[in-house]
Amino acid sequence: MAEPLPYGRQSIADEDLAAVAEVLRSDWLTTGPAVQRFEADLAEWTGGTPAVAVTSGTAALHVAYAAAGIGAGDEVVCSPMTFVATAATAALHGAKVVFADVDADTANLDPAAARAAMSPRTKVVAAVDFAGHPAPASLYDIAHDGGALLLADAAHSIGGRLDDRPVGSMADLTTFSFFPTKNLTTAEGGAVVTGDERLLSRAREFRNHGLVRDRSRQRFPDEGGWHQEVHEFGLNYRLPDVLCALGSSQLRRLAAFKRRRAEIHARYTAAFADLAGVRTPVTLPGADPAWHLYPLRVLEGRRRALYDHLRAQGILVQVNYIPAYWHPVFADLGYRRGLCPNAEAFYAQELSLPLFPDLDDDGVDRVVDAVRAFFGA
Repeated sequence: MAEPLPYGRQSIADEDLAAVAEVLRSDWLTTGPAVQRFEADLAEWTGGTPAVAVTSGTAALHVAYAAAGIGAGDEVVCSPMTFVATAATAALHGAKVVFADVDADTANLDPAAARAAMSPRTKVVAAVDFAGHPAPASLYDIAHDGGALLLADAAHSIGGRLDDRPVGSMADLTTFSFFPTKNLTTAEGGAVVTGDERLLSRAREFRNHGLVRDRSRQRFPDEGGWHQEVHEFGLNYRLPDVLCALGSSQLRRLAAFKRRRAEIHARYTAAFADLAGVRTPVTLPGADPAWHLYPLRVLEGRRRALYDHLRAQGILVQVNYIPAYWHPVFADLGYRRGLCPNAEAFYAQELSLPLFPDLDDDGVDRVVDAVRAFFGA
């Protein structure tokens, strides 16, 4: 059998190794200049919106919700078509998660459903840029009209644009993930992006145990030069210099990564255009996605059969995602299936095909041939 073909994989070059080695030879392994450099490099992709580097995409969500100040009695309207962390981190802050359905074509949060799910207790609307397609811009006004903040979970979409605005510039808070299968990697890592100085300060402090070093804000500023205070609890979510150096190196190739992902995406779409048993991904007008996934829709209840067929040939397709409220942790809290019909229908059909920058044309053709053979085409 041919070598296994994963659905996602990091792309590591010699310059990445050199960047990491340079930090290892330096005096700073963490909380040093490579962190500041990576955050500045990220801001070049977000329209200048400042970034706070953290240890994972999940940490980024936890930090973002902390910056927003959510807690017991608050509600977070959330897309269910996401990895569980988008909802779980809100619940860990004590907020009630209210799931709103998604658009049937893109699997992004549906604006009308989000508006209907809001209440006077809604503090955050959490959208997800599913597969790398930016969520609707109208969600910003919908959130603000209800007195809430918009959080964009952009774990899939760094480098994407909507109406010529970069991802990272369209929400009150945006979070990124740099897991190895994502559009760039720091091995593990993430970031929170916000243009609001108050939210930025809160995010930076929560990332670092809640420590307050600004003497003008300290209660005991004359204690000594060593003095630091905690006014609100935080955690250690600091991303070390070693991994930030890798991230800065990766960002220099992000445009090339995006181009290659788009090429693969287009090849798949063209190859499956005549297959009656599938639906290919939709790109809405004005959107310039940074494709992280190729979410093929498999019709007539054949998703599991195609999944098994491809896996048996070493093509390691994946399914993204089980609706978040189907997880037992939410079911045990009273969430029931049937809550978001579009999300459940999308999940029942979704199959993520291999998509990563180092996937060559022969690999793409291998996937295409296997899918077409399954349908007898």
